[in-house]
Amino acid sequence: MTPTPAAGPDPLPGSAPGPRLRASDADRAATVAALEDAVGRGLLTHEEGGERMVAALSARFLDELPPLTADLPPAVAPADHPVTGWRGIGSAVATQVRSEMTAGLRSRRVLIAVLVIVGLLIALAVLGGLAMEGIDGAFEHLDL
Repeated sequence: MTPTPAAGPDPLPGSAPGPRLRASDADRAATVAALEDAVGRGLLTHEEGGERMVAALSARFLDELPPLTADLPPAVAPADHPVTGWRGIGSAVATQVRSEMTAGLRSRRVLIAVLVIVGLLIALAVLGGLAMEGIDGAFEHLDL
């Protein structure tokens, strides 16, 4: 009786057939993560994604994993972490002003409006700071 070759895809032409490499848990987890992303993006149904995930988790050799994701487009790169809080608002305002400046402020009226709004925001920040300082000082004489 002759030994049967290991099941799997045919070797590439010109390459020497060698032992099949075993898949690690990390390899299987990476494939499952790609499949979960594909289900989340609506590229696969839940049923098909589940079937492929079962196949990925039961894969013994590395060459069994790529066919499970071969028909899927590459994953979209995650966006940078969004800036939150006041820094996010300041960043958005700065981006908008920069955009307006590069587009060219064709109207003197727009330039005046931008300067007035910026001035009002600065005045509001200063007055808010003074008001908070006044509130803090108002309670210093009380013994609590």
